[in-house]
Amino acid sequence: MRISVHIIATMWLYAGRLFQWLHQRQYVLISKAVCAHQVHSSSTGFTDSCYNGLYPGHIHTTHIQKAMLAVGSGVAALHDPYRHDMVAVLGEATGHLALINLRDKMRNDPEGYTILKERPRIRLSTLDLSEMASLPDGSFGREYLRFLEDNDVTPDSRADVRFVDDEELAYVMQRYREVHDLLHTLLGMPTNMLGEVAVKWFEAAQTGLPMCALGAVLGPLRLSTSRLKLLFTSLGPWALRNGHRARCVLSIFYERRWAQSIEDLRQELNIEPPPVIVRATEKRNT
Repeated sequence: MRISVHIIATMWLYAGRLFQWLHQRQYVLISKAVCAHQVHSSSTGFTDSCYNGLYPGHIHTTHIQKAMLAVGSGVAALHDPYRHDMVAVLGEATGHLALINLRDKMRNDPEGYTILKERPRIRLSTLDLSEMASLPDGSFGREYLRFLEDNDVTPDSRADVRFVDDEELAYVMQRYREVHDLLHTLLGMPTNMLGEVAVKWFEAAQTGLPMCALGAVLGPLRLSTSRLKLLFTSLGPWALRNGHRARCVLSIFYERRWAQSIEDLRQELNIEPPPVIVRATEKRNT
């Protein structure tokens, strides 16, 4: 026990030093702050030409620094899975190869290629909530809005990408984050721990991101016995099966499909409805 505590303390020490260095590194961007703010507030934040770095807020890190970030953020995320800031850093530090694969899938899909070119963002500033509220029940946009209301979440809670050293791959990661709640809607999963783990199993099979795989493996440790049984006998196999066979979920221009029936969209993506209904209890913003 003393050894494990010592190891964890050491990892936190080095991770803390690295985060301190990264905060100091951000002062280099101060001269670009006005431009970066303008870009951040727009829906095409990755393509504004006034910013001469890779993208607004980017912080370059070496392979060693990324490894330290992965360890520090991984320990923090393990301690508290709802630390989505640490989960975000973990994804950026470990996801390079998976992001390349996802980017290539998007390039090879006509709709995905359009997304890469137009760089849409899913934010409150880009959503017409009144129009979505006027859509009929069962439409994707109406069900997504209901998901946001029922689970008390907002698309603006997704952190901006900082540590991906490629502008296009950074957008792919940002797109993944911003469609996460859309996947909850498509899969019929709330934001409690069981729902999050089921979505992570789907995302692990679908994206190959190490962060998703880690969440899929460690998430069940926080489930009760009854929910663990439900995961392994029903929700887990369903999530893995659908994650493997579904069309690339990043290649869907969801913003142009709000009026589409959620059932039709599931069929198009080759996603089965959930085998059981998971109630939205123990709501947390994830």
